[in-house]
Amino acid sequence: MRWTPGGQSPDIEDRRGQAGGGGGFGVPGGLIALLLATFGRRMGLGGLLLLIGLSFLFRHYFEPQSVSPGQNVAPYGTANREAEGGTPSENREVQFISFVLDDAQNTWARLLPQIGVPYRHAKLVLFRDYTVSGCGTAQAATGPFYCPVDEKVYLDLGFFDELANRMGAPGEFGQAYVIAHELGHHVQKLLGIESKVRNLQQADPSMTNPLSVRLELQADCLAGVWGHSTEERNLIDQADVTAGLNAVAAVGDDRLQKMARGYVSPESFTHGTSEERADWFQRGLSSGDVGSCNTFAK
Repeated sequence: MRWTPGGQSPDIEDRRGQAGGGGGFGVPGGLIALLLATFGRRMGLGGLLLLIGLSFLFRHYFEPQSVSPGQNVAPYGTANREAEGGTPSENREVQFISFVLDDAQNTWARLLPQIGVPYRHAKLVLFRDYTVSGCGTAQAATGPFYCPVDEKVYLDLGFFDELANRMGAPGEFGQAYVIAHELGHHVQKLLGIESKVRNLQQADPSMTNPLSVRLELQADCLAGVWGHSTEERNLIDQADVTAGLNAVAAVGDDRLQKMARGYVSPESFTHGTSEERADWFQRGLSSGDVGSCNTFAK
């Protein structure tokens, strides 16, 4: 991906140098909650212990359901400062994240007014291990997510290592996809889609997972819409597109469940299969049109 290293985005809130709290013996509760939601809640102590073990093997799950909007917490801090002890490679990564964040938000600031919706910038919070958000605790184990309550994306840089090394999806455009996907959720909030989906889920709990899948697939498509703009400006080539599609496929429900337990349960999907996610990302990438991202019409 072609980009020029620069400074840190004013929309980044850097908490990497802030000390966290916590206690107990460090079991990643956010991931356990996610696995419970994925595998089913009817299990004994042996099943729970198995999930705890799995949580240490697979410490990240893209966009968990364990962090939900509506839980009010005090702000952790708003200092936008360079993290203490950041390595040169990590600082370069922050510059890359800054570029993607600014470029994607500038794109949406241009596109949304064309359909009558003003765009307001989201913030991206960088943290190490864990912090707090408007949606509750944010842990490295929960992976990147967008909180609609405070309109912030939360990201521990360690997720990109997991994406490349454990999930087999290296490449900068794959990392860019992760950020663009989360901003896609911000766009959904601005369009009023996110709140409508949450209301429908509350009205009919049996539709919680199917509606979640459609919401996530739409965020993939919206990430592709931004990707289309980078392709138009020759910021990416076919190798980058391949890396992006690999990253999308790496976080499919079927692939993650297969990695975690050797089989899949489609009824527990919350994000869609690898094929579905790649397909919707490609639709946005090919069209560059928000109107092509209506996952709720199928």
